[in-house]
Amino acid sequence: AKLPLYTFKRRDTLLTTEKNAEDAGPGEVVSFLDSLLLGQWEDRMGKGLFRYDVTTCETKVIPGNCGFIAQLNEGRHLKKRPTEFQVDKVLQPFDPKKFNFTKVGQEEVLFRFEESDKDEVQYLDKAPVSDSPNVIAINVSPIEYGHVLLVPRVLDCLPQCIDTDSFLLAMHMAAEAGSPSFRLGYNSLGAFATINHLHFQAYYMALTFPVEKAPTKRVPWKSEKSGVKIFELCNYPVRGLVFEGGNTLEDLSDAVARSCICLQDNNIPYNVLIADCGKRVFMFPQCYAEKQALGEVEQEILDTQVNPAVWEISGHMVLKRKEDFERASEDYAWRLLAEVSLSEARFEEVKAYVLEAAREREKVPPGGVEKPVDMVEDEVSGFHSPETNVNDPMRITEQCLVLH
Repeated sequence: AKLPLYTFKRRDTLLTTEKNAEDAGPGEVVSFLDSLLLGQWEDRMGKGLFRYDVTTCETKVIPGNCGFIAQLNEGRHLKKRPTEFQVDKVLQPFDPKKFNFTKVGQEEVLFRFEESDKDEVQYLDKAPVSDSPNVIAINVSPIEYGHVLLVPRVLDCLPQCIDTDSFLLAMHMAAEAGSPSFRLGYNSLGAFATINHLHFQAYYMALTFPVEKAPTKRVPWKSEKSGVKIFELCNYPVRGLVFEGGNTLEDLSDAVARSCICLQDNNIPYNVLIADCGKRVFMFPQCYAEKQALGEVEQEILDTQVNPAVWEISGHMVLKRKEDFERASEDYAWRLLAEVSLSEARFEEVKAYVLEAAREREKVPPGGVEKPVDMVEDEVSGFHSPETNVNDPMRITEQCLVLH
């Protein structure tokens, strides 16, 4: 079998979008990945592979200081695949009997996305498929223009769980696209991932996400080697952390990945947004599904049937009912997202352990297991069950043999 192949150069430094443009050599087009991805995506749209035409969905900016973006997407509600697993466990074993990305048609796959062994950007229209390729495929239930999925090592059948290598791959995709309109998102299980097969989502949105405009404050945190800086969101309905800087793309990526590993090993659902060409990463530990199960979410909010995943938390509200779209207000969006957020006390506790996990330490090899950072059970969050021992080697072996 053969697939189109895009190879990228490993980045040793964090480059700004402007520097990318200046450094482009003769004949190089900085937005080549953009052109390739969108050209392939539009080709699949022309072939009728999507479940609905997302370009006809109505979108508006909600009046107010935050600039929340509302989209009416009735087709996604009616035609999206249902969730097929428990929502109270962040780590669950891959189940080949349930839907996964090995079952998608080859026509849905746009191209492979691999690191170059020649340290050069290259595109081949047909190339032999490796044992377990990284693939970019269309999302057949799109939220926006150019909505795709990045599936690392697709044939390894990794469950939805971050590891350092896979997260670095997503960061390279953001940097390679070189467009601030292109963002990648990740939803853990329990935070509205609907498929338990490792994947990131990505799409184009010309408008600035509200979370990208939110004020931040620096978190005291020593990182002597990596140069990574961590900030806390201020005056935003969902409490979260923002990772920036780093001497290299890998420094920033590893700090975020270790933080993700800490959360998932301690059964805390979370969402991640990779923005600004990979130079800013937002992390949101969340508890909406838990509060929903406990009957603690307002009925008015539940009636909207909105599942606040990474895009909604970032301020792009995908609404399923016309009445919700027509009466959407900043107060409504704020109240919905506030239900997602951890309490201040719980967030401070989680933040302390994330900061510890993010420190430099020996990189986990592919297939290796990093000892989780233990977290104290807190009655604010029932997601970390008292019966679950995060240090139990049987639990790690069964559910996270590979940290994906």
